[in-house]
Amino acid sequence: METYSRHCILELWDCDVQFLNDRPHIEKAMVEAALEAGAEVREVAFHNFAPQGVSGVVIISESHLAIHTFPEHRYASIDVFTCGTRIDPKGAALIIAEKLKANRVYEMNVERGLGEMTVVNDFKKST
Repeated sequence: METYSRHCILELWDCDVQFLNDRPHIEKAMVEAALEAGAEVREVAFHNFAPQGVSGVVIISESHLAIHTFPEHRYASIDVFTCGTRIDPKGAALIIAEKLKANRVYEMNVERGLGEMTVVNDFKKST
């Protein structure tokens, strides 16, 4: 059994604040990112927090996409984890960043399932 997988972690800053508390918009953005990346969506679960913020996960056949938003800081954290090499986790994560209109994006990409973890790039600005 192959265990190789890739994990893209994004820090999104200076996002459009109107989107960060809009659960339907975030859910749609996450599902669209998964589908545009070629993933097969299995389950979707999102939650609005009071007084603000959204957390959610899109379970895909290849693993998952997750988000946590902090509207008061115009910030969102994104994780896209995919098994194998067919789906590009970075591409999916950047689609989400675009849909949330993030002005600053920092990323870290990690190859997993190989034993010792390898950081592909460490918190370099993408946009």
